[in-house]
Amino acid sequence: DGYFYHMMRQCRYSSKDLQGIELITSYVFNQAENIRFNSTVGKFVGYTELGVKNAEAWNKGPELAGELGVLERFCKHNADLHYST
Repeated sequence: DGYFYHMMRQCRYSSKDLQGIELITSYVFNQAENIRFNSTVGKFVGYTELGVKNAEAWNKGPELAGELGVLERFCKHNADLHYST
């Protein structure tokens, strides 16, 4: 009973080239994905009515730059660890 919120970030490594790294961030509310950021697409995409409204706002605000920063700071920074395992 109550509400369930979950945010999950994934770094997908398809090649050793740093340009081939993809960041996917999913925002889930009550088991439904509302918004997803995909670095390959380069923007937030909404999947529900509220998600579409938030995605539009986030694509115009500092949230977009923040997600691209995560790609650089987290995914690309840890690429060597991923490839060494």
